[in-house]
Amino acid sequence: MVRVKICGVTNETDLGGVERAGADAVGVIAAVPVDTPREVSLGTATRLLDSAPPFLTTTLVTMPETPADAVEVSERVRPDVLQLHGDFAPDVFTEIRESVQASVVAVVDAAAPERAREVAPAVDGILVDSVDSEGAGGTGETHDWTATAEVASTLDAPVILAGGLHPGNVADAVGTVRPFAVDVASGVEASGEDKDPDAVRAFVANAKRAGERDADIDGPIEAEEVSS
Repeated sequence: MVRVKICGVTNETDLGGVERAGADAVGVIAAVPVDTPREVSLGTATRLLDSAPPFLTTTLVTMPETPADAVEVSERVRPDVLQLHGDFAPDVFTEIRESVQASVVAVVDAAAPERAREVAPAVDGILVDSVDSEGAGGTGETHDWTATAEVASTLDAPVILAGGLHPGNVADAVGTVRPFAVDVASGVEASGEDKDPDAVRAFVANAKRAGERDADIDGPIEAEEVSS
């Protein structure tokens, strides 16, 4: 069964919508050096994730400059998962992983499969995304899912698929890559950083329906319309 994470949540209303839609995880973005309307303060991130229900996995998405920065924000916000953007060496990821209570997920550019293989043994999961020149995701751009599927098949760590996903293409993505989870931010937004509840519900439903299909089905799975 594929898991679903809705990322870039900035307020309690959207957090509640993520829970009601049946998502497995929620992500907040804080302490990043790039300009994004989805960033919140560390105080807001702490408040939002503290208010999440017990069976919704909480994720802090951040871009620390040093391992100490990663540990500091994790200790402050206390997420279940620490999602790290950055070019840390595997031994640095290991250091961070051993210093925090959260699981550690490394973000890897889809165009750099060798990077995924390099860091996978040092983390709890690999998030494959379409990364921009600043090392950030959330570009809204898809990548070569077939190539990602080939890389994912060689990794022991769970693979989370991101990059340009939305309700209309997530089933195809799941059918092609067969990831552990899928991750979306801009693909379910109404305007600015606010989430569209109908889009969130459709994304979750289409992803999970695709994940439940027979694993022997050849080729991509077509997305189905989901009524709101």
